[in-house]
Amino acid sequence: MPQRSRLATEIAAVLRRERGSRRLTQQQLADRAGTSQSAVARVERGERIPGIPLVERLFAALDLQLAVTTEQLDSQLDARMDALAARPLRDRIGDLELDLLLDRLGDLPYRLTGSTAALLQGAPVPVDVVEIAVRWRDSARFTAWLRAAYGQRWDARWREFGGLYLEPEEPGEHLWRTRYGDLRAQMCDELPPAVEVRHDERSYRVVPLLAVELTDPRAADLLRRHRQRAAGGAGKSG
Repeated sequence: MPQRSRLATEIAAVLRRERGSRRLTQQQLADRAGTSQSAVARVERGERIPGIPLVERLFAALDLQLAVTTEQLDSQLDARMDALAARPLRDRIGDLELDLLLDRLGDLPYRLTGSTAALLQGAPVPVDVVEIAVRWRDSARFTAWLRAAYGQRWDARWREFGGLYLEPEEPGEHLWRTRYGDLRAQMCDELPPAVEVRHDERSYRVVPLLAVELTDPRAADLLRRHRQRAAGGAGKSG
């Protein structure tokens, strides 16, 4: 499956946000721009870079115009990681509302993994969703919890929450939005070995950083980037 274009994804997100802020349906925007609802839907899914004339018409229909700038590759990510490194870990955990979600999980067996585990072990990596590992044999309990938490599953095709099935056994990304926050699950046969970390009198069972790097490509890329930048900064200061 071809990798999504970052530019197409950004155009899609901005168009959805601006259309939504004006309380327009896709059909209403299409009528204004002289195109079809299906064309608007394709742009908003971000599956490929749309033609510039179509994008210009869509934004013009919202009384907006495109502005083109350039920046260093991944400079926004670097700036975000720098900002995170400057903030107390307590605040970063609070931003994620991690404790609220974990309290609501009750006695469901889980391990914190991915970027969430990296965060709790001090890495200044962006975390937008709580990541846990859950055993397949606990999937029925997990599904029942998702229903009780008013979960909505991420639909990768339509790039929105609201997938028809909550069950982890159903095809699709293991990402849900719940009343307590967003949750990504790594389904596994057995819970991975964990270490215990403590912050503000609370204990968390997390997957060690080395294991995170071996099992989670998304988090591994962030951790490698953090180390490379830290090493580069140390070299310059020396």
